[in-house]
Amino acid sequence: MISSTDGAVTAAPLRTGFRWLQLVMGIVCMAMIANLQYGWTLFVDPIDAAHHWGRAAIQLAFTIFVVTETWLVPVEAWFVDKYGPRIVIMFGGVMIALSWVLNSYADSLTLLYAAAVVGGMGAGAVYGTCVGNALKWFPDRRGLAAGATAAGFGAGAALTIVPIATMIASSGYQQAFLTFGIGQGLIVFVLAFFIQPPRISIPPRKKQLNLPQTKIDFTPPQVLRSPIFWVMYLVFVMVASGGLMTAAQIGPIAHDYKIADTPVTLAGFQMAALTFAISLDRIFDGFGRPFFGWVSDTIGREHTMFIAFGTAAVMLLTLSAYGQNPIVFVLATAVYFGVFGEIYSLFPATCGDTFGSKFATTNNGMLYTAKGTASLLVPLASVISATYGWKAVFVVAVALNATAALMALFVIKPLRRSFILGKEAESADTATGSAKTETA
Repeated sequence: MISSTDGAVTAAPLRTGFRWLQLVMGIVCMAMIANLQYGWTLFVDPIDAAHHWGRAAIQLAFTIFVVTETWLVPVEAWFVDKYGPRIVIMFGGVMIALSWVLNSYADSLTLLYAAAVVGGMGAGAVYGTCVGNALKWFPDRRGLAAGATAAGFGAGAALTIVPIATMIASSGYQQAFLTFGIGQGLIVFVLAFFIQPPRISIPPRKKQLNLPQTKIDFTPPQVLRSPIFWVMYLVFVMVASGGLMTAAQIGPIAHDYKIADTPVTLAGFQMAALTFAISLDRIFDGFGRPFFGWVSDTIGREHTMFIAFGTAAVMLLTLSAYGQNPIVFVLATAVYFGVFGEIYSLFPATCGDTFGSKFATTNNGMLYTAKGTASLLVPLASVISATYGWKAVFVVAVALNATAALMALFVIKPLRRSFILGKEAESADTATGSAKTETA
């Protein structure tokens, strides 16, 4: 069965080592787009200091980026299904480079917002394609594959946070945008030449009772008509909103708490609290995505969601109460991002399990737009904090995560199993009826 309209000429053969190589290249591509989201917080205050546009206006660029990145993924996924992943990832590489080049020259909010649109298109092209390709190559290890791919996005900024912060301090934020933008885009463009989809569909190795997987490949219109999709979408929005707010606002939060430049020493390392927090956040985020993906392959998607969302609520509550302590700030944000990032491994894996592999790129792309919806709440966090303080923002995020944890066990789990078993029963009844008709 051909998984892409590329056909046998461009699609890759089924070789165990080859699919792991595809996974690694996808991870590297994801690492190259990570700074567009997770490195952004380093630029907010320097941009404001240079142009005095205000944090809320500058953070609107972040929201525009995330909305564009996520809401266009289904369209980009259609191009992947029609033309293959190579051309889409090449396009992404060009666009992410162009975005940061534009940022380096932006002397108005209009140009800053335009750069955010360009960057969102590029990042979405890379993100949606790489995750979708991983789901197709690893239906037997969807949680691990999606988690490892998403880890590139989560941890990709870890190695470059310090160099970017150093360049901003020494050469200005414009030079940092220009240098890292061109470098990141070039690496993605080159790797795009080697990324391919599998030639044939790869069946799961075994059936697991705690990990139900559909035998039916649902088309995108069928997925959009299913209630379970929208329940998953809602929970995704609830959890993603807190994480995006924290990722975008961690710099302003640290400055408002007056701990951004406070030296923190942990495990023999010492650096400013904000830089330490962001670096550690990326490491924990990157580790958490494949780890929780692997856990979900073992104990089930919903049980893993409950553990992760519940832990996130506890960490946000800790930040609300004790976040002005620099050590607590660094450790609590690290643990929080360690459990937050798993939404980018669990939801793609759950989507593939529920709706099948054939249209996994497009179906997951539709679910991924929930991140864009959640990003609309990021500027609202600035407004709430200005009126009620950051504690109020954290309390709202705690409530959303706690509710999402309960919904995972008591709503998503039974509804998803009912959907899979019900559709398979309908399919079996239809096949039986057809056989009887032919016999008659």
